[in-house]
Amino acid sequence: MGTGMGTGTGRVMDAGSAREIWQKLEPLHAVTYFAPECVEAHREVGLRGFWMGYFGARAAPLGAVAAGVVEAAFFNFHPAMVRRAVPDAWRFAAPDAVLRARSLSATAALRRVAPSAAQAAARINALLERVVAAADGAGCPLFAANRGLNVPDDPVGALWQHTTTLREHRGDGHVAVLTAEGVGGCEAHVLFAASEGTDVAILRDNRGWSKDEWQAAADRLSARGLLDDGGHPTAEGRALRDHVESRTDALAVRPYEELRQGEFAQLQELLAPLAAQALASDTVPFPNPMGLPARTAATPDGLRATRRTGSSS
Repeated sequence: MGTGMGTGTGRVMDAGSAREIWQKLEPLHAVTYFAPECVEAHREVGLRGFWMGYFGARAAPLGAVAAGVVEAAFFNFHPAMVRRAVPDAWRFAAPDAVLRARSLSATAALRRVAPSAAQAAARINALLERVVAAADGAGCPLFAANRGLNVPDDPVGALWQHTTTLREHRGDGHVAVLTAEGVGGCEAHVLFAASEGTDVAILRDNRGWSKDEWQAAADRLSARGLLDDGGHPTAEGRALRDHVESRTDALAVRPYEELRQGEFAQLQELLAPLAAQALASDTVPFPNPMGLPARTAATPDGLRATRRTGSSS
């Protein structure tokens, strides 16, 4: 599937490159959800409990928005789960305060779990800054909100912010593709779990869906011919999921076409040991609802995916 001509490369970049770079960026971004420094910082700023910390910190770039905005942007969470945290989060902590807390804590966590980040950050940031600037923000609310933030002076903090901004760019695109195909938030999880053999509870419980709602979503997919009677993907279901993932990759890769081929390879090389260190730190739990490859994919000098995994957020 074509992804458009890159101004820096003069060629069409393989969309699979977007998946490779995501697998290196996501472990660096994900410290904000799981590192004890971040969980504690969100609590200290006033957010109550893990999930209010999650929704408050991730949504803070949007400002003190209503629950409906967060439901739309985050997409695959049960609305009731969002509403338990938003807008109450803004009564306990203003978005600007939350943003400061998440940036400082994520910087500290990233510095701890990926010791190589301090040395490599300046070179990585020089490349990621161009990618972020080249991305189209149309229809990408979380990406655009994060790109509009001030980038920290600390190179490691800037690295974390760039990984987060690009992570949200991919996520926004993924939501757009799913909604265009008529796949709802719970249905996306059901199809993912059925395709990957993921423990249903990892996705269902961490995204707030009940067993009955999960079954109803599965029934809707079956009615469309996407799941068989045993709950396994049909040929049509596999084709739809492949299309969603491929199209997500195609949208996500576009801003990287700002880089020359050698620069993209350099970016991959610089990020690989940082991602491996972050994964080896045991900060990110496995399995996880984000769709990251298994921890065994990490090697001392890089990151190698053992199988194709889907995008989540």
